[in-house]
Amino acid sequence: MIRFRLVHRTRYVYSARVDFAQHLLHLDARPDAGQRVDRTEIFCDPAPARHAAGSDHFGNRIAHLVLAAPHDRLELTLRAEGEVLPRVVPSPESGPPWETVVAQLAANGFPTEWAASEFVHESPLATHDPQIQNFAGPSFPPGRPVLACARDLAGRIHRGFRYDPAATDVSTPLGRVLAMRAGVCQDFAHLAIAALRGTGLAARYVSGYIATRPASGASRLRGADASHAWISVWCGADLGWVEIDPTNDCVVRDEHVVAAWGRDYSDVSPVRGVLVGGGAHRVEVAVDLELGAAVAKMRGDG
Repeated sequence: MIRFRLVHRTRYVYSARVDFAQHLLHLDARPDAGQRVDRTEIFCDPAPARHAAGSDHFGNRIAHLVLAAPHDRLELTLRAEGEVLPRVVPSPESGPPWETVVAQLAANGFPTEWAASEFVHESPLATHDPQIQNFAGPSFPPGRPVLACARDLAGRIHRGFRYDPAATDVSTPLGRVLAMRAGVCQDFAHLAIAALRGTGLAARYVSGYIATRPASGASRLRGADASHAWISVWCGADLGWVEIDPTNDCVVRDEHVVAAWGRDYSDVSPVRGVLVGGGAHRVEVAVDLELGAAVAKMRGDG
Protein backbone atom coordinates (compact mmCIF):
# COMPACT_ATOMS: atom_id res chain seq x y z
CA MET A 1 0.00 0.00 0.00
CA ILE A 2 1.17 3.53 -0.78
CA ARG A 3 0.13 6.55 1.24
CA PHE A 4 -1.12 9.59 -0.62
CA ARG A 5 -1.72 13.18 0.36
CA LEU A 6 -3.71 15.38 -1.98
CA VAL A 7 -4.31 19.13 -2.12
CA HIS A 8 -6.52 20.55 -4.89
CA ARG A 9 -7.03 24.33 -5.02
CA THR A 10 -9.47 26.07 -7.37
CA ARG A 11 -9.86 29.84 -7.51
CA TYR A 12 -12.49 31.76 -9.47
CA VAL A 13 -12.26 35.52 -9.97
CA TYR A 14 -15.42 37.17 -11.36
CA SER A 15 -15.60 40.38 -13.37
CA ALA A 16 -18.85 41.34 -11.64
CA ARG A 17 -20.39 40.61 -8.26
CA VAL A 18 -22.07 37.22 -7.77
CA ASP A 19 -25.22 37.74 -5.73
CA PHE A 20 -26.08 34.05 -5.22
CA ALA A 21 -24.52 30.75 -6.28
CA GLN A 22 -24.95 26.99 -5.96
CA HIS A 23 -22.10 24.60 -6.75
CA LEU A 24 -21.86 20.83 -7.14
CA LEU A 25 -18.37 19.43 -6.51
CA HIS A 26 -16.80 16.16 -7.66
CA LEU A 27 -13.40 16.83 -6.09
CA ASP A 28 -13.10 14.28 -3.32
CA ALA A 29 -11.14 11.04 -3.55
CA ARG A 30 -13.44 8.03 -3.94
CA PRO A 31 -13.14 5.04 -1.58
CA ASP A 32 -13.25 1.85 -3.65
CA ALA A 33 -11.49 -1.47 -4.16
CA GLY A 34 -8.35 0.32 -5.36
CA GLN A 35 -7.93 2.91 -2.63
CA ARG A 36 -8.84 3.87 0.90
CA VAL A 37 -9.58 7.43 2.00
CA ASP A 38 -8.78 8.13 5.65
CA ARG A 39 -9.37 11.85 5.89
CA THR A 40 -10.90 14.47 3.64
CA GLU A 41 -11.89 18.12 4.03
CA ILE A 42 -13.24 20.74 1.64
CA PHE A 43 -12.74 24.42 2.50
CA CYS A 44 -14.69 27.21 0.84
CA ASP A 45 -13.94 30.96 0.93
CA PRO A 46 -16.27 32.79 1.29
CA ALA A 47 -17.96 30.48 3.76
CA PRO A 48 -21.11 28.89 2.32
CA ALA A 49 -24.53 29.32 3.84
CA ARG A 50 -25.02 25.58 3.31
CA HIS A 51 -22.55 22.74 2.76
CA ALA A 52 -24.00 19.25 2.28
CA ALA A 53 -22.14 16.06 1.41
CA GLY A 54 -23.57 13.01 -0.30
CA SER A 55 -23.15 10.63 -3.23
CA ASP A 56 -24.38 10.58 -6.82
CA HIS A 57 -25.88 7.88 -9.06
CA PHE A 58 -22.47 6.30 -9.64
CA GLY A 59 -21.50 6.24 -5.96
CA ASN A 60 -19.08 9.18 -6.22
CA ARG A 61 -18.64 11.52 -3.27
CA ILE A 62 -20.16 14.93 -3.94
CA ALA A 63 -20.52 18.21 -2.08
CA HIS A 64 -23.27 20.79 -2.58
CA LEU A 65 -22.50 24.40 -1.66
CA VAL A 66 -24.89 27.35 -1.41
CA LEU A 67 -23.34 30.84 -1.30
CA ALA A 68 -25.99 33.38 -0.33
CA ALA A 69 -23.77 36.42 0.31
CA PRO A 70 -22.46 38.62 -2.54
CA HIS A 71 -18.89 37.81 -3.58
CA ASP A 72 -16.44 38.52 -6.41
CA ARG A 73 -14.18 35.49 -5.95
CA LEU A 74 -14.45 31.88 -4.85
CA GLU A 75 -11.68 29.68 -3.48
CA LEU A 76 -12.12 25.94 -2.99
CA THR A 77 -9.51 23.71 -1.36
CA LEU A 78 -9.68 19.94 -1.05
CA ARG A 79 -7.33 18.15 1.33
CA ALA A 80 -7.38 14.36 1.43
CA GLU A 81 -5.22 11.53 2.72
CA GLY A 82 -5.42 7.80 2.24
CA GLU A 83 -3.80 4.75 0.70
CA VAL A 84 -3.60 3.44 -2.84
CA LEU A 85 -4.04 -0.32 -2.57
CA PRO A 86 -2.11 -2.87 -4.65
CA ARG A 87 -3.69 -3.45 -8.06
CA VAL A 88 -3.16 -6.76 -9.80
CA VAL A 89 -2.55 -5.91 -13.46
CA PRO A 90 -3.65 -8.79 -15.68
CA SER A 91 -1.76 -9.86 -18.77
CA PRO A 92 -3.28 -8.31 -21.91
CA GLU A 93 -3.58 -11.81 -23.36
CA SER A 94 -5.34 -13.34 -20.35
CA GLY A 95 -8.89 -12.17 -21.02
CA PRO A 96 -11.59 -13.37 -23.40
CA PRO A 97 -11.84 -12.26 -27.05
CA TRP A 98 -13.46 -8.87 -27.44
CA GLU A 99 -16.32 -10.40 -29.44
CA THR A 100 -17.20 -12.62 -26.45
CA VAL A 101 -17.40 -9.64 -24.11
CA VAL A 102 -19.54 -7.73 -26.61
CA ALA A 103 -21.94 -10.68 -26.81
CA GLN A 104 -22.12 -10.92 -23.01
CA LEU A 105 -22.92 -7.23 -22.69
CA ALA A 106 -25.55 -7.39 -25.41
CA ALA A 107 -27.25 -10.25 -23.54
CA ASN A 108 -27.66 -8.02 -20.44
CA GLY A 109 -26.65 -10.71 -17.96
CA PHE A 110 -27.22 -10.21 -14.22
CA PRO A 111 -25.69 -8.84 -12.14
CA THR A 112 -22.24 -8.14 -13.56
CA GLU A 113 -22.81 -7.58 -17.27
CA TRP A 114 -26.02 -5.72 -16.46
CA ALA A 115 -24.09 -3.22 -14.33
CA ALA A 116 -21.42 -2.79 -17.01
CA SER A 117 -23.99 -2.36 -19.78
CA GLU A 118 -24.79 1.14 -18.45
CA PHE A 119 -21.47 2.19 -19.94
CA VAL A 120 -21.98 0.67 -23.42
CA HIS A 121 -24.22 3.41 -24.78
CA GLU A 122 -23.09 6.76 -26.19
CA SER A 123 -23.18 9.78 -23.88
CA PRO A 124 -23.17 13.56 -24.43
CA LEU A 125 -19.38 13.87 -24.82
CA ALA A 126 -18.63 10.39 -26.20
CA THR A 127 -20.98 9.95 -29.14
CA HIS A 128 -20.88 7.33 -31.88
CA ASP A 129 -18.96 8.50 -34.93
CA PRO A 130 -18.06 6.44 -38.05
CA GLN A 131 -14.69 8.23 -38.27
CA ILE A 132 -13.82 7.17 -34.73
CA GLN A 133 -14.77 3.58 -35.53
CA ASN A 134 -12.55 3.66 -38.61
CA PHE A 135 -9.72 4.86 -36.38
CA ALA A 136 -10.43 2.14 -33.81
CA GLY A 137 -10.71 -0.71 -36.32
CA PRO A 138 -7.03 -1.80 -36.45
CA SER A 139 -7.03 -2.38 -32.69
CA PHE A 140 -9.82 -4.97 -32.91
CA PRO A 141 -8.80 -7.86 -35.18
CA PRO A 142 -10.97 -11.01 -34.86
CA GLY A 143 -10.31 -13.09 -31.76
CA ARG A 144 -7.97 -10.66 -30.02
CA PRO A 145 -8.31 -10.56 -26.20
CA VAL A 146 -10.34 -7.55 -25.07
CA LEU A 147 -7.64 -6.09 -22.83
CA ALA A 148 -5.04 -6.40 -25.59
CA CYS A 149 -7.41 -4.45 -27.86
CA ALA A 150 -7.87 -1.69 -25.29
CA ARG A 151 -4.13 -1.47 -24.62
CA ASP A 152 -3.39 -1.24 -28.33
CA LEU A 153 -5.99 1.50 -28.76
CA ALA A 154 -4.54 3.51 -25.86
CA GLY A 155 -1.03 3.10 -27.25
CA ARG A 156 -2.08 4.36 -30.67
CA ILE A 157 -3.70 7.42 -29.10
CA HIS A 158 -0.58 8.08 -27.03
CA ARG A 159 1.75 7.79 -30.02
CA GLY A 160 -0.45 9.44 -32.61
CA PHE A 161 -1.82 12.47 -30.74
CA ARG A 162 0.00 15.54 -29.47
CA TYR A 163 -0.58 16.60 -25.87
CA ASP A 164 -1.47 20.27 -26.26
CA PRO A 165 -3.51 22.15 -23.63
CA ALA A 166 -4.05 25.03 -26.08
CA ALA A 167 -5.57 22.84 -28.80
CA THR A 168 -8.97 22.11 -27.25
CA ASP A 169 -11.45 23.08 -24.56
CA VAL A 170 -14.32 21.24 -22.91
CA SER A 171 -16.64 21.96 -25.87
CA THR A 172 -14.31 20.69 -28.64
CA PRO A 173 -16.06 17.80 -30.47
CA LEU A 174 -14.25 14.50 -30.83
CA GLY A 175 -14.30 14.77 -34.61
CA ARG A 176 -12.16 17.90 -34.29
CA VAL A 177 -9.79 16.16 -31.85
CA LEU A 178 -9.42 13.29 -34.30
CA ALA A 179 -8.72 15.66 -37.20
CA MET A 180 -6.15 17.73 -35.30
CA ARG A 181 -4.51 14.71 -33.64
CA ALA A 182 -4.09 16.89 -30.54
CA GLY A 183 -5.73 17.49 -27.17
CA VAL A 184 -5.45 16.75 -23.47
CA CYS A 185 -6.23 13.84 -21.16
CA GLN A 186 -9.98 14.55 -21.23
CA ASP A 187 -10.02 14.38 -25.05
CA PHE A 188 -7.95 11.20 -25.18
CA ALA A 189 -10.19 9.51 -22.61
CA HIS A 190 -13.34 10.50 -24.51
CA LEU A 191 -11.84 9.30 -27.78
CA ALA A 192 -10.94 5.90 -26.31
CA ILE A 193 -14.35 5.57 -24.67
CA ALA A 194 -16.21 6.43 -27.88
CA ALA A 195 -14.10 3.90 -29.80
CA LEU A 196 -14.70 1.13 -27.26
CA ARG A 197 -18.44 1.78 -26.95
CA GLY A 198 -18.81 2.00 -30.71
CA THR A 199 -17.38 -1.51 -30.84
CA GLY A 200 -19.98 -2.71 -28.29
CA LEU A 201 -17.73 -2.70 -25.21
CA ALA A 202 -18.31 -0.97 -21.86
CA ALA A 203 -16.02 1.89 -20.89
CA ARG A 204 -16.33 4.56 -18.24
CA TYR A 205 -14.65 7.91 -17.75
CA VAL A 206 -12.48 8.21 -14.64
CA SER A 207 -11.43 11.55 -13.17
CA GLY A 208 -8.78 11.99 -10.53
CA TYR A 209 -5.13 12.80 -10.02
CA ILE A 210 -1.66 11.46 -10.82
CA ALA A 211 1.55 11.98 -8.88
CA THR A 212 3.36 15.22 -9.61
CA ARG A 213 6.78 13.69 -8.98
CA PRO A 214 7.81 10.52 -10.87
CA ALA A 215 9.82 7.70 -9.39
CA SER A 216 13.60 7.99 -9.64
CA GLY A 217 14.72 7.70 -13.25
CA ALA A 218 11.18 7.81 -14.68
CA SER A 219 9.68 10.42 -16.96
CA ARG A 220 7.19 12.88 -15.54
CA LEU A 221 3.61 11.83 -16.30
CA ARG A 222 1.48 14.03 -18.52
CA GLY A 223 -1.44 15.68 -16.78
CA ALA A 224 0.29 16.20 -13.45
CA ASP A 225 -0.40 19.37 -11.46
CA ALA A 226 -4.04 19.34 -12.61
CA SER A 227 -7.05 17.10 -12.53
CA HIS A 228 -6.45 14.07 -14.74
CA ALA A 229 -8.68 11.70 -16.71
CA TRP A 230 -8.37 8.13 -17.90
CA ILE A 231 -10.68 5.20 -18.68
CA SER A 232 -11.86 1.93 -17.24
CA VAL A 233 -12.84 -0.86 -19.63
CA TRP A 234 -14.96 -3.91 -18.80
CA CYS A 235 -12.95 -7.05 -19.65
CA GLY A 236 -15.48 -9.74 -18.78
CA ALA A 237 -16.61 -11.29 -15.52
CA ASP A 238 -13.21 -12.80 -14.64
CA LEU A 239 -11.05 -9.70 -15.13
CA GLY A 240 -13.72 -7.09 -14.39
CA TRP A 241 -12.85 -3.41 -14.81
CA VAL A 242 -9.28 -2.53 -15.82
CA GLU A 243 -8.15 1.13 -15.75
CA ILE A 244 -6.00 2.41 -18.61
CA ASP A 245 -4.45 5.86 -19.06
CA PRO A 246 -4.30 6.70 -22.81
CA THR A 247 -2.46 9.97 -22.14
CA ASN A 248 0.47 8.09 -20.61
CA ASP A 249 -0.06 4.71 -22.34
CA CYS A 250 -0.15 2.70 -19.14
CA VAL A 251 -2.37 0.42 -17.11
CA VAL A 252 -3.20 2.19 -13.84
CA ARG A 253 -1.26 0.77 -10.89
CA ASP A 254 -0.48 2.96 -7.89
CA GLU A 255 0.33 6.42 -9.32
CA HIS A 256 -3.32 7.43 -9.87
CA VAL A 257 -5.88 8.51 -7.26
CA VAL A 258 -9.53 8.20 -8.32
CA ALA A 259 -11.96 11.05 -7.62
CA ALA A 260 -15.03 9.90 -9.56
CA TRP A 261 -16.27 7.96 -12.54
CA GLY A 262 -19.20 8.29 -14.91
CA ARG A 263 -20.19 8.09 -18.57
CA ASP A 264 -18.03 11.11 -19.50
CA TYR A 265 -16.74 14.40 -18.14
CA SER A 266 -20.23 15.89 -17.95
CA ASP A 267 -21.10 13.41 -15.16
CA VAL A 268 -18.06 14.22 -13.01
CA SER A 269 -17.06 17.82 -13.69
CA PRO A 270 -14.94 18.87 -10.67
CA VAL A 271 -16.90 22.09 -10.11
CA ARG A 272 -20.28 22.90 -11.63
CA GLY A 273 -22.39 25.87 -10.64
CA VAL A 274 -25.39 28.10 -11.18
CA LEU A 275 -24.74 31.79 -10.52
CA VAL A 276 -26.77 34.97 -10.30
CA GLY A 277 -24.45 37.67 -11.62
CA GLY A 278 -20.71 37.21 -11.98
CA GLY A 279 -20.12 38.20 -15.60
CA ALA A 280 -16.94 36.73 -17.08
CA HIS A 281 -14.59 34.80 -14.83
CA ARG A 282 -11.00 33.59 -14.60
CA VAL A 283 -10.17 30.22 -13.07
CA GLU A 284 -6.89 28.99 -11.59
CA VAL A 285 -6.31 25.36 -10.60
CA ALA A 286 -3.37 23.86 -8.69
CA VAL A 287 -3.04 20.21 -7.71
CA ASP A 288 -0.37 18.59 -5.55
CA LEU A 289 -0.40 14.81 -5.09
CA GLU A 290 2.35 13.33 -2.96
CA LEU A 291 2.92 9.59 -2.65
CA GLY A 292 4.83 7.33 -0.29
CA ALA A 293 7.92 8.76 1.38
CA ALA A 294 7.01 12.30 0.35
CA VAL A 295 3.89 12.09 2.50
CA ALA A 296 5.89 11.03 5.54
CA LYS A 297 8.30 13.89 4.98
CA MET A 298 5.45 16.40 4.73
CA ARG A 299 4.03 15.14 7.99
CA GLY A 300 7.43 15.44 9.65
CA ASP A 301 7.67 19.04 8.53
CA GLY A 302 4.40 19.73 10.34
